[in-house]
Amino acid sequence: MPKISLALFDMHDVLCRYDRAKRLDDLARRSGKPADEIYAAIWGSGFEGDADAGKLDAEAYLAGFGDRLGYPITLREWLDNRKLATMPMPETLAIMAMVKQRAKVAVLTNNHTLVREHLNFLFPELFALCGEKSYVSAQFGAAKPDPEVYLRCVAAAGGTPSETLFIDDSNTNVEGALAAGLQGYVFIGAASLERALMAYGLL
Repeated sequence: MPKISLALFDMHDVLCRYDRAKRLDDLARRSGKPADEIYAAIWGSGFEGDADAGKLDAEAYLAGFGDRLGYPITLREWLDNRKLATMPMPETLAIMAMVKQRAKVAVLTNNHTLVREHLNFLFPELFALCGEKSYVSAQFGAAKPDPEVYLRCVAAAGGTPSETLFIDDSNTNVEGALAAGLQGYVFIGAASLERALMAYGLL
């Protein structure tokens, strides 16, 4: 197996379960709008995709979110709503902690900079493991699976592409990493990930 000096993890559905339905129910309660209309206005419109790609700063993002919601959501309300959807996955967090003893670890998630800035509140278990090496796509001006986002993230984490293993539950995102010259692994569960990391000598 190739030498790996950096293990780069996706966040959603690898290190935590992401339950958008909980967010939508809460947003519907706050705004009085049906959940399906909220989904269409925010996630189905390309708005979140633009935010993930770094096209909106924090002020523009919150204002745009509120406009689409029909409710002037505050930062605190947005953070409380976002936290509802984040359920830590202890098994993979424990694996990351073990890998950290042998290699660098970092995270790359398609998200707005607000997630990075407030990660200690949103996902303290991950912040404790990675801290400032928890990266969001928006800070690099591109989103997965654009090969450029992986290269910029690896550079920020102090790694090299050929010695980086990228772990994501999305085949498309792993293909983007491979196109950027990284090693890739499609996550399907903690047990199989553990076996794969043992083969790489990371456990």
